This record gives sequence, C-alpha cells and structure tokens, in this order.
Amino acid sequence: MLATALLLATLSASGYSAPHEAAGAPPRALQLGGRTYVDKGLVAAGRLSAGTVDFLGDTLGSFSSLAVQPGTWQRTAKGYEGVLWTLPDRGRNDPEAGLFYDYAGRVERMRLRIETALGKPGKLGTLTMVPDKGLVLKDFNGQPFTGADPGDHTLTQRNVVLPSPASGAGAGKVSLDAESLQFTTDGHFYIGDEYTANVYYFDPQGHLQGVIVAPPAIRPQRDGKPAFGSLMAPQTGRRNNQGVEGMGLSPDGTRLFVALQSATLQDSAQGNAAGRINTRVLVYDVTASATPQQPIGHYVMALPAYAHDGKGKLDRTAAQSELRALDASRFLLLARDGNGLGKDGDDPIVYKSVLLVDLTDATNLAGSRYETGTTSVLADPVDTALKADITPARSDELLNLLDRPQLARAGLDLDTKRGPHDGLLSEKWEAMDVLPALDPQHPNDVLLLIGNDNDFIARHCRMQGEVCDSPYDNDNRVLVYRLTLP
Repeated sequence: MLATALLLATLSASGYSAPHEAAGAPPRALQLGGRTYVDKGLVAAGRLSAGTVDFLGDTLGSFSSLAVQPGTWQRTAKGYEGVLWTLPDRGRNDPEAGLFYDYAGRVERMRLRIETALGKPGKLGTLTMVPDKGLVLKDFNGQPFTGADPGDHTLTQRNVVLPSPASGAGAGKVSLDAESLQFTTDGHFYIGDEYTANVYYFDPQGHLQGVIVAPPAIRPQRDGKPAFGSLMAPQTGRRNNQGVEGMGLSPDGTRLFVALQSATLQDSAQGNAAGRINTRVLVYDVTASATPQQPIGHYVMALPAYAHDGKGKLDRTAAQSELRALDASRFLLLARDGNGLGKDGDDPIVYKSVLLVDLTDATNLAGSRYETGTTSVLADPVDTALKADITPARSDELLNLLDRPQLARAGLDLDTKRGPHDGLLSEKWEAMDVLPALDPQHPNDVLLLIGNDNDFIARHCRMQGEVCDSPYDNDNRVLVYRLTLP
C-alpha cells in the first residue's frame, strides 16, 4: 500500500524542530489537485572522486546545477545514456579570509551512463560520469568571466551594469557566481547568477547573448547603488549569497521560472535566520524574446524553517537550491538545511527534500509595488506572516532525501557525530534534472537526478595552479530516483 504524505507550506506552520527523516518505505504517494504523484525510491547512484581535474586543469567543483543536453537522452540495452552538463560556481574561495581566485566561469561536459538493476530485487543501479571537456563562458566582449568577488565596483556592457573587481584577482572582468543551468532545445542555455540575481543567456559556444536583469525589488542595492558583492549584505534586494539558485524552463519552452535561494532583505523577518522563508519566484514568457525584461508572473512561496541543531528552536531557513518546471504553473524545488559533509561541527542533518510547488492560486505580484519598488510582502517586520492580500504558492513534500535505508544502498549515512567521513551525506545538494524513463508500460514515469555541490573540498585540490587542499574528500555524487509525475 502507498504511504501518503502531505506537507502544507503555509509558512508560520511549517518548521522542523528535529531531524525530518522519511517514514516507511517507497513507493510513497502524494495527492495534489486530484492527481497522484509517486516517489518510487532510489534506483541508481554514482560518484566522481573529489580530486577529479577538469578540462582547464582545476579541481572539478561538482554541481551547483546539472542538465542533460536536449536530444542526447536515450534508452540503451542496459539502461540510459546522454550528455551531462554540470555547473561549478565561482571556484574555491574563503570569503572570511578574503581569498578568491580568478576562476573562469565554465560548464563541464560529461558522458553519462546509467545501468539499471531491473529484475534484480534490492540491487541498486550504477551511474557513471566521464568528464569530456567543457566550455569557457565569455562576456559580451568575448572575455572570460571571473569568480572573484566584485565588491561594489561595476562596469557596463551593452547598457547593462555588471559586477567587476576593481583590483586583485579578476580585475576588469565580469564577476559570475553561477548557480543554476537550463538548456533550450537549440543548444543555447541560461545561467542564474548569485552576485546580481540576473539570468545570463549564452549561445552553444558559451558566448553571452543577453541578460534578464532582475527587477528593482530583487536587485541588491545599498544607498541607491548596486551592491553586487557577497561579503556585505545589501539594504534591499537579494540577500548576499542567496541569488538565483533555482531556474527551470517549462517543457514546452515558453516559460522560464526563476527563484531566489531565500527571501529578499525587505521580506526577511527581523531577529533570526528562520525569518527568510518567503522567497520570490518569477516567471518570464520567453516566446518572443529569450531575454524579456518584465516577468509575467511574480509570486511568493514559503520555504520550511528548521532548528540547525535539531533541538527545538526554529532558527534557520531551508533555502532552495534548484528548480525544475513541470508545466506553466507547477515545478519541483529542492530545499535543504546547511548540515552534512562540508559543514564544520556535528549538527544533525535536519532537512533535505524535493517539494512540489503549484502557483495556480498564488497572488501574482507582477507589475505591482512589490516588484517595481522595495515594498515588503510581510505584514509585520518581526514576523513571517504575509500581508492579507498576498496568497503564497502551495507546496507539498514529494521526496525526502533523509531516508536511511535508501541512502545505505548507495553507501551513504546521516551520522554527523562520526565527523567527516566517506559516506556522510553532503551538506549541499544543489542540482536536479527530470528525464523521461522512456518506459512504454509507465509513460508518466521519470528519473530525477539530484547532485551535490562539494565546494571543491578535496584532499588534493588545485585551483589556478595553486594548492587548495582540504583535510578530507567530499566526492561529486549523483542520486537517481524514479517518480511518477502525472
């Protein structure tokens, strides 16, 4: 019998004071809008060594986002294969020490194979990734981007104000902290940026073609000027290090969904990090232009809050890290805590889940003062409740990654008290793609690929020719789940 789970994400009621681990065994069903969605469990897993070197000679920084290139996904005699593109972010860095590298923005290409274990009860399929070159991203002037923090310095290209370090690493280049990746059917692709909260549009060779500039409510500003740096919080707009973490194109190619990692500064309740739950989701019509400047949809959705130590007091927001659109109003969203391999200390892993989000009944703020200005959506600055005229999107938990028996099949555990060790579940799961299962007997089944971001943590790390070793390895990993999505 299917176990049914329903999580209503009306913010004030949504929070996890203790580790939120899955109950029962898959399959698990979710009922929403008269439809049934099913989590059929983990079906394959794979990893690349943390010390893997990429096509430019730097340590491979795993997956802030990933996407299978359109037209390459196919069924094989043993399972599936395709061309996988992965997105590292801004390179190894230590913001507290002011350490940044002139890390060239890039996308990594891999040959992906999944060998299923059909007919072998209890056995997990295998996923392999073989690095196969990549692309260096170039700005409007044909120059590589840099991962270095820009501070408050900017430059202008084609009338777009962009971040750029004034001196030091990356001086004179456009700063890019790439966090989300989405391909179009013709090989072009979008990348969501952390620094600006912009979305950049590239041709198949990696050359910048256009920019979707964030609306005024989301642009980071301080004293009326751009505040693109990551080391100091702006006064309004996207929170530093909380930019466009989630982005997805509807399957018909007409709608681009863009989501901030957590609430803007003006939408954050004062006093604790659990007040950042009301994030913004923008929807752009990309049929007439690949880079429209005004969204047709602008919504609020509530992320879960949690206790970072798993002991009762809600003091953190489970920020979202990836989005994949299902149609013009529904999408999958990956939300997580900040605990696990890669995080200092032994706080328990509390929350990592994939949410099903529906915008159908949510209030559309497009063109309103909440978008064209910096008016807060909160009814009171010290509370997370929304104003009475704003209805948030509905979200329900579809997949809970914190399933000990399922993870054990992939050699993973949740035992943070043991300290960093091979097999401890990574802190940052930030990449996701939805692919058809190509199964005529189950036409609504898909494979959901979920990848981690290891922050370049490796015992043998190299960045721009320099040593950046860590005391342990945090391998690049991908988990594959099978779902039924009506």
